[in-house]
Amino acid sequence: MVRRWKNAKSPRSMGKIQMADTQTAALILAAGMGTRMKSEIPKVLHPVAGQAMLERVLATVRQLGISETYTVIGHGHEKIKAHFAGQSNTTRWILQEPQRGTGDAVRAARASLLDLASRARTVLVLSGDVPLLQASTLVQFLESHTESEAKASIITTDVEDATHYGRIIRKGPDGHLAEIVENKDATGEQRKIREINTGIYAFDVRTLIEYTDRLTPSNKANEYYLTDVFGLMDADGIPVHPVRLSPAWEFLGINHRKELSQAEAILRERKTTQLMLAGVTIHAPATCTIDDTVEVGPDSVIFPNVSLYGSTKVGRACQLRSGAVLHDVVVDDRAIIKEWSVLEHAIVGPEAQVGPFAHLRPGTKLGRDVRVGNFVEVKNSTLGDKTKASHLTYLGDSTLGGKCNIGAGTITCNYDGFHKNHTTIGDNVFIGSDVILVAPISVGKDAFVAAGSTITHDVPDGALAIARERQVDKAGYRAILEEKHSSSCQQCRDGEKHGGH
Repeated sequence: MVRRWKNAKSPRSMGKIQMADTQTAALILAAGMGTRMKSEIPKVLHPVAGQAMLERVLATVRQLGISETYTVIGHGHEKIKAHFAGQSNTTRWILQEPQRGTGDAVRAARASLLDLASRARTVLVLSGDVPLLQASTLVQFLESHTESEAKASIITTDVEDATHYGRIIRKGPDGHLAEIVENKDATGEQRKIREINTGIYAFDVRTLIEYTDRLTPSNKANEYYLTDVFGLMDADGIPVHPVRLSPAWEFLGINHRKELSQAEAILRERKTTQLMLAGVTIHAPATCTIDDTVEVGPDSVIFPNVSLYGSTKVGRACQLRSGAVLHDVVVDDRAIIKEWSVLEHAIVGPEAQVGPFAHLRPGTKLGRDVRVGNFVEVKNSTLGDKTKASHLTYLGDSTLGGKCNIGAGTITCNYDGFHKNHTTIGDNVFIGSDVILVAPISVGKDAFVAAGSTITHDVPDGALAIARERQVDKAGYRAILEEKHSSSCQQCRDGEKHGGH
């Protein structure tokens, strides 16, 4: 399905987009090598605030309701396809080999464009390395393109330093595009122009096919440049409609790691601002790293140096204290994640407390009002409501009931060298300090395990398990040891003092 557009009352606010006359599909150019990234990862797969660049561009297209999308890939195309494997209806892939410029990328899509021309009038051309672009901006652009009745439109913007961009040269009373002049070819007057090409276009489908067919490689790189199309159109008297939009940061293209960091900084600042306006307190937001896929409820407090990644969801009135790191974690209402705790693919129940210096590994589920204290590690385990493991404990592959108390130094021995084995602990169990639970094993409800025990058999409900040697005291043992040593030491027999004493 392609999308028909109608003027929106408030395109910036992304109000309802209704059906109208212009049919629109999308063509995303993502075949470049990205040599300046100096990476084995294809440029468009580098993450920006938690999402690959190309993921962001495709998500923006979906926001517009455009379901017919084509993406031209080349360098690293196997990795790109693998990254999106399993995501249904993402895009249709078109391979460009070899990669000979943006015009050649469109030519690689010629067969798809010809097929598209039978049911769509407009194709929106985007770049896979421009990840900050917002759907509301594209709505405004497409509306302007439709109203102008132009065969081609281009988004332009004003920047402080235009050194590395193509300048927009306008002509005529309507300010139509005459040409795009690169910095190296610009005159002194043209270099004063701050209006630049963003690389985002809208074309009549048949016009795009016709003029990319006419492109020639007229440069040292022997490449076909899509921007040369506009000069050909101007020579034929076909006006190109430039649409000047802002802010300029939306059109930042990523060529190297510094620009990647600039894009991340913009998104993260935007995210923290969004959260604060929604009722979240963030102390020192510039020190926090929060992906824009993260959700945080009102009245929650985020302390300095907190990092929240991926699909993390934090409820209402929670506290995330300094140094906490959460990857794909669900934190329920009024929970507290204390200082320097690391949580990955875990669920934290309401009013629970984690840390400081705790580690929740994948598969961990904490119930209501659970306490996981300092230097406690939990992996693939469920802790029932009001259970406490306050310090220096490892719980792996375990199921614990409610209202249990796990003493310091407790370890579930879940791995036998071949298999991971499970430990089950019932409700209201007291585990003393320095206990070893050798899985597979079960401790019944209301049971006690004495401190220092190594438990190798199931413990019945309500029982006390003690598994340790009886204490033996040997009186005068120090004197016996010294006498034994002196009789065998030549230095002692010679009356010399030495470090052994």
